[in-house]
Amino acid sequence: MTALWPALLPPSRHGDDDLCLRGASGVRLSFLDGSERLCATSGLWNVNLGYGNEAIAKAVGEATRDASYLGVFRWENDRAREAADLLCEAAGSDHFGKVLFSTSGGAANDLVMKLVRHHHALRGDTRRRLVVGLRDSYHGLMFGSAALTADDLGQQLYGVDRRLVRHVPPNDVASLARLLEREGAQVAAVVVEPVLGTGALPLTSEYVDALVRLRDEHGFLLVADEVATGFGRTGDYFASQTWPGRPDVMVTSKGLTNGTCAAAAVLVSHEVADVFAGADAVVGHAETQAGTATTAAAIIATIEQMAGLDAVERGRGVARLLDARLDRLVADEAAVQAHTGRGCFRAVTVADAEGRAISGTDVADLVTAIRHAGAVVHPGPHGFQLIPALVYTEAEVDELFGCVRAGLAAFTGGER
Repeated sequence: MTALWPALLPPSRHGDDDLCLRGASGVRLSFLDGSERLCATSGLWNVNLGYGNEAIAKAVGEATRDASYLGVFRWENDRAREAADLLCEAAGSDHFGKVLFSTSGGAANDLVMKLVRHHHALRGDTRRRLVVGLRDSYHGLMFGSAALTADDLGQQLYGVDRRLVRHVPPNDVASLARLLEREGAQVAAVVVEPVLGTGALPLTSEYVDALVRLRDEHGFLLVADEVATGFGRTGDYFASQTWPGRPDVMVTSKGLTNGTCAAAAVLVSHEVADVFAGADAVVGHAETQAGTATTAAAIIATIEQMAGLDAVERGRGVARLLDARLDRLVADEAAVQAHTGRGCFRAVTVADAEGRAISGTDVADLVTAIRHAGAVVHPGPHGFQLIPALVYTEAEVDELFGCVRAGLAAFTGGER
């Protein structure tokens, strides 16, 4: 047993060598016992370009030597300026004009909740304090983002204040419209994941159209939480770039530094930023490690590598392979009921012998069986999720599905 207290693992699993990693390269993980397995989680959605990217590592190393700690807490640094400019260019500088840096998706969503309320207050509308999210959404576990996260992750136990948060079902226009009819004048923002991380559920085009229309009708800010969907994960650089109306605010993290640094960014439209500039207003949020020169160097190098590796197009190619392999898996395996998702962001629903979608310990057992067969996948609500790197080869996709099939066979055969 070690002193490490890992996140979201019960104490009975602390010190489990089967869950202890020692290294990673390309799309493979090496474990403490010397074994190696294929990574189909991109390191919790972070490592879109594969582990050990030399250009990103070099940029981080140079910034660590040359700049050590240079932040954006009442200061600026030149690398952070460049990273912000490049992010706006990648997302569309015709629309986005400012970037606030944070250290995680959860902390960034805390910042968003402050930002949207402050924005409306500056415009003289102090009533707008409600923030609306979607059921089954995940936005983080800070006190603000935990309130917005719909999954039950101990919010009541920990005293998370949800009085100014509402949740509506995803892809249900009528429910959102009814809420806005009742409380629309008090809604500061609607925050949505373009693809919900819980279950890899994409928002329908009809729902996105309605979000944009209702934003224009009711005056709330539309926020795209692209912590998981950004940097090519779902087929475009950012998923919301294909929306009929751009979000007022966009959150990105995970793939932002290819997993090398704790980083997130909140991109703000020119229109929203101008409200703060006009009032010379200071947003009441700052993080010591946000926007450091080292982190900014990682962001700059990641954006350059996204272009150099043609990562978005390569990810689309991997997605086409996933489409075919997942359709075949559903056709071949009686236990596999369905798959959903988009791009390199997929979820698979698995049933037990009685035909009921699995959950709880069965999900954990299935994920373990697939890991023992040679691939690391992410648990889903009723099965497992596949989040491969955008740079997977066809041979690696085939290897992944071989491991999935072997793990399913062990699971359904009772070898648990």
